[in-house]
Amino acid sequence: MTLKTFNVEQAVYQKFSAICKEQGMSMSKQVERFMQAMVEEEPIARKEYLEKLDRIRKGKFIRVDDFAKRYGL
Repeated sequence: MTLKTFNVEQAVYQKFSAICKEQGMSMSKQVERFMQAMVEEEPIARKEYLEKLDRIRKGKFIRVDDFAKRYGL
């Protein structure tokens, strides 16, 4: 494995770093997986996936800490 340097906007980096920390994920592994998906998937599938992901990200979400308590299950 090699060490690489990339220029990333500070705000984007901070948001992604916070998400990775919340989820207990390795930031570098997530970047590696993204890069791997970009070079290995067929362009049609990749375009459809990215469009779907973009729609999901723009969705409205409700944070639910305790599903059973919130919905009475």
